[in-house]
Amino acid sequence: MSTKRQLAQQLGVVVGFDDPDASLEQYRTSPSVAAHLVHLADLNGDVAGRTVVDLGCGTGMLALGAALRGPARVLGVDIDPVPLSTARANRRRIGTRTTVSWVRADATDPPLCPSEPVTVVMNPPFGAQSTNEHADRRFLATAADISSVSYSIHNAGSADFVDAFAADNGGEVTAAYRSTLSLPRQFSFHDADAREIDVELFRIEWDRTGD
Repeated sequence: MSTKRQLAQQLGVVVGFDDPDASLEQYRTSPSVAAHLVHLADLNGDVAGRTVVDLGCGTGMLALGAALRGPARVLGVDIDPVPLSTARANRRRIGTRTTVSWVRADATDPPLCPSEPVTVVMNPPFGAQSTNEHADRRFLATAADISSVSYSIHNAGSADFVDAFAADNGGEVTAAYRSTLSLPRQFSFHDADAREIDVELFRIEWDRTGD
């Protein structure tokens, strides 16, 4: 198994958004944060041999990171066809042999009904745009519906919300990790070339025994 640093280096070739949509909060997840999340998931036995679903996959950073760690298959779901096209090209850059499928659909209502154990990975919108208020809640609800375990990235200070949401929806936060996400200047309302924001990564186990 490659180290976390080696995984980040492999993901360095993943291209971001050509024309990002602010209303969808389209930002490239940095290779270092993606490698951190995927490495943790792999160490916990939540990647190898499993189906991994990346909700709101964008150009495929998390999906492709998981694909490099030996899952049974990977599905990336996104509503925007343009980044999905970039994700296909990124897969060719990465060169993984894992089966990777890209699905154009609303990531909060995907046409998926998996019977096998699923791990969800996602960097959902933080709800910074008025059109995306509570988007992270909808993404977590989808993870609860389709997965037995999920890994997600949220604004720092989200622990109480994530804990409460999980508890109300048959889930339990089993681990939380701190990280830093670098956001480049890509929209007109940005007033700096780049900025670092503190984020938290959460592992949640979901109870699907009633399915």
